Amino acid sequence: MGSAMAATLIKHQHRVVGYDLDPAARARLTAAGGHAAASVGEAARGADALIVMTVTVDQAEDVIFAKGGLAALSSDAVVIVMATCAPARIADLARRVTDSGRGFIDAPVSGGVVGADSGSLSIMAAAPRSTFDRYEGLLRTMGSGLVYVGETPGQGAAMKIVNQLLCGVHIAVAAEGLAFAERQGIDPALALEILSGSAASSWMLKNRGPRMVGADPAVTSTVDIFVKDLGLVLDAGRTAKMGLPLAALAHQAFLSASGMGLGTRDDSQVIATHRALTGKKSTVDGTV
Repeated sequence: MGSAMAATLIKHQHRVVGYDLDPAARARLTAAGGHAAASVGEAARGADALIVMTVTVDQAEDVIFAKGGLAALSSDAVVIVMATCAPARIADLARRVTDSGRGFIDAPVSGGVVGADSGSLSIMAAAPRSTFDRYEGLLRTMGSGLVYVGETPGQGAAMKIVNQLLCGVHIAVAAEGLAFAERQGIDPALALEILSGSAASSWMLKNRGPRMVGADPAVTSTVDIFVKDLGLVLDAGRTAKMGLPLAALAHQAFLSASGMGLGTRDDSQVIATHRALTGKKSTVDGTV
């Protein structure tokens, strides 16, 4: 997603200097018209904004502090963390960044690679209003679905946690339904067609369903991403002393798929857990 977001910024005439551990990602940035840096510090040097798009909050913290991102920024710059993170960790990062005199925007996203490519991401932003107003145009370039959630960093992260709860449960239940149709002897592609036009339909069913019934699907978001994100959901539930039974069940489904060796596969392949119970192979193995 980071590569696609960078490319979208470049299309809108923003100068983007970026760093990624993966040389292929740096090559994509250069091909898109950006500038690839050899380190985080080089990428952030003198910049007005440091956009952090990582898998985990530990990686975000490493980029900002240990790898010198914050220190390399201009004195009045902003750090924008767009990864899915625990609200309390985001609040801590915000405090440490603002102690340096720089701004901080908590701005997690939803919409996947497709949304990043088209600039149509949903962005749940939280920051002091003056900071948000200053960088609203930059954020809106990446996400036409930009929403201001509140003044306090961590509020955006909390909203993203709610989003991931529903996304994870919707994917898991879509997989269960399609696997159940297969168990009843119904062509899964036909079942998907019927369900997609019925009251049982959902955005996730229509988006992930074709990859559940097709062979060797492309990866847009991995099984392990939802192992991580639903883990964050459950951690937040424990902190709030609120039971989240459906999130817990969905987490177990993704965890089981990861345990089957599918952690780096597309998250639609959570359906493999149901197929394993019936002796069927996953579509990633070429048969159903």
